Amino acid sequence: MPLAWAGAYLETREYGVLQQAQGIPGVPRLVALVGENVLVREFVPGHPLGRREAVSDSFFEELGAILRALHARHIAYVDLNKRQNILVGDDGRPYLIDFQISLHLPPTGWRRAWPVRRILARFQQADLYHYLKHKRRLRPDLLTPAERARVERLGLWIRLHRLLARPLTHLRRGILARLRTDEAEAVPGSGAK
Repeated sequence: MPLAWAGAYLETREYGVLQQAQGIPGVPRLVALVGENVLVREFVPGHPLGRREAVSDSFFEELGAILRALHARHIAYVDLNKRQNILVGDDGRPYLIDFQISLHLPPTGWRRAWPVRRILARFQQADLYHYLKHKRRLRPDLLTPAERARVERLGLWIRLHRLLARPLTHLRRGILARLRTDEAEAVPGSGAK
């Protein structure tokens, strides 16, 4: 089933969100949209945020400033749960990449309606939750008492996600591990693990 249209749609959406985010420190500069599905951004030398990364005292302050600037422009990042979307630049500063599923809902026309504003606010709250989760994991010494209370208080959506998605993730991983084991046994001498 051809899905080229989906790739083109996602790249066009990401391009639109990045246009709105231009000028925010920590968001790589947009260079061009080439064709239907190639997005060219400024190269940021660095690496994805590691699970046990040692970051500077100012790292999360700067990451929080990026989120506040995005939110002020009516953008919800949406994908902050993945630490791989947070780059640690060679300069030690945070950068956000991968805006494919981000939402830009400016309060114009039908977007002024209460349900739309509420949806955007919900996604922005999730951004803040994931920001605090990363901060708690890597720099708990920098959490304020209010931040600590907020990150420890699980909302309904997070509880539902954990209840429904985690068992499915474990099931999928188990099936994939079993398939890899079966495949390795089926190919003698392959050395596959």
